[in-house]
Amino acid sequence: MFKKVLVANRGEIAVRIIRTLKEMGIASVAIYSTADKDSLHVQIADEAIAVGGPKPKDSYLNMKNILSAALLSGAEAIHPGYGFLAENTLFAEMVGEVGIKWIGPRPETIELMGNKANAREEMRRAGVPVIPGSEGFIRDFHEAKTVADKIGYPLLLKAAAGGGGKGMRFVYGEDELSDKFDDAQNEARASFGDDHMYIEKVMSRVRHIEMQVFRDENGHVVYLPERNCSLQRNNQKVIEESPATGVTPEMRAHLGEIVTKAAKALAYENTGTIEFLQDRDGHFYFMEMNTRIQVEHPVSEMVTGLDLIKLQIQVAAGLDLPVVQDDVIVKGHSIEVRLTAEQPEKHFAPSAGTIDFVFLPTGGPGVRIDSALFNGDKIQPFYDSMIGKLIVKADDRETAMRKIQRVVDETVVRGVATSRNFQKSLLADPQVQRGEFDTRYLETEFLPRWTQTLPDNQ
Repeated sequence: MFKKVLVANRGEIAVRIIRTLKEMGIASVAIYSTADKDSLHVQIADEAIAVGGPKPKDSYLNMKNILSAALLSGAEAIHPGYGFLAENTLFAEMVGEVGIKWIGPRPETIELMGNKANAREEMRRAGVPVIPGSEGFIRDFHEAKTVADKIGYPLLLKAAAGGGGKGMRFVYGEDELSDKFDDAQNEARASFGDDHMYIEKVMSRVRHIEMQVFRDENGHVVYLPERNCSLQRNNQKVIEESPATGVTPEMRAHLGEIVTKAAKALAYENTGTIEFLQDRDGHFYFMEMNTRIQVEHPVSEMVTGLDLIKLQIQVAAGLDLPVVQDDVIVKGHSIEVRLTAEQPEKHFAPSAGTIDFVFLPTGGPGVRIDSALFNGDKIQPFYDSMIGKLIVKADDRETAMRKIQRVVDETVVRGVATSRNFQKSLLADPQVQRGEFDTRYLETEFLPRWTQTLPDNQ
């Protein structure tokens, strides 16, 4: 087992990883930007090393400085968390080249699944159902039209090397295709230095269902119960839960077979999450794979009792998975709410400043708070707006809904604006209460109604 691990991240996920390292008796090394020198992850780590200025490119994306910190500290492994360099092929390669273990999949796997078109084809070859669309890359309008004529409209143009919504365009008819293809391709070229495109059929009234899978070096595979992440805004998840309403044990086993097949086909190592769209008939279609730990992994931990960060570290150290599939049992229901430093009343404008007072209601059974907040903490404008995750577990979904409402209601953060009141309203929505929502519900139905209830001066 490793004696020392560097955590190449910040905020709540860095704190989360450091806590598990402490419980495993492994020394932790934090990295930080000059803006984060007083942050919680710096305070609780065994060592902390500054890696650059406030902007991510100068610090948390500064590969050379992070590697130097790892070598200087004598760290044997690096855990990247999520975001920043977690899915950066070059960084994963550099880590391995200097003799440090990467706690995640092999670089070639990250590269393969990071290219959305290649990932589709790999999954198709593995027998995983994919969203109808192009086979391989689309290089020009004429190729795009051929695919469009076959699958019909509406469709979605996507940059093969894309992310963050760049190089994406919805096309609702043939008259739009030429202009939007050129726009998307130009944006992809400017954003990623790669103008390869692919096309997916736009599926309506679908849910975002995902499943996390582990595979160790010796080929043992386990999957976790599915998560419903359909409540989204701008393709960003807002509330997540496990298990998903309407997913039967038989459907779960079917999904498990699919992700197991995919993990074996890829010779995958460590953990990843395969994201699916579920149509109204209950069929699942591969969307993409995230080759890292997910933000929403706590709901899986809550319903299984497993520490997924610990499993990651054990697998990276060359150990076999300590559990088999029969050990992974769904117990109860878990819901996670993302707390962000934003102003939902003002088009979700980010908020920054000093935390004057914070109360996170950690008491009571089945309540978990993943956050790096403390009184006097400074919320920086340079990083992602998420400042905490409020997670609950109960015997059933109805009870879990009441519990998460109570937790959100008791949460107090002063000094910066947060999404708390927006989340309270969302949790109180009858359709959310019943679990009757798809990926478009929040943006197209809930938000317009909620906006109408706001005072005119907001």
